[in-house]
Amino acid sequence: METNYVLILYSIYLPVTVALTYYVAKTLFKNAKVFMLEIFHGKEDIAYATNHLFQVGFYLLNLGFSLLMLKTSYDVYSSTRLFEITSLKIGGFSIYLGVMLFLNVYLFFRGKRKSKGTDTVQ
Repeated sequence: METNYVLILYSIYLPVTVALTYYVAKTLFKNAKVFMLEIFHGKEDIAYATNHLFQVGFYLLNLGFSLLMLKTSYDVYSSTRLFEITSLKIGGFSIYLGVMLFLNVYLFFRGKRKSKGTDTVQ
């Protein structure tokens, strides 16, 4: 019976994490175009190409991490336990995704500062 619960866990976890990754990536990189244009001083071709490369890297890192977290060592023996473990795994991935989002925003702001020459070396 545990195998059925694990398959249900996977069938919930994977679509949710893929959808979260897609939504965050689309939102982040749609808004990142402004930063990229400023970093590259209005050169649209290099700004959009770099933004697209960041987006592909974001997808690869986050989907890869999502797949690494897929394996479960928890005992899934009831529907209550199934929901507890599913929420634990999705919650952990959401926190990781939030950290990645803020890291990317930090990198965009840092790139913006460097492009203006206001970044100071300490």
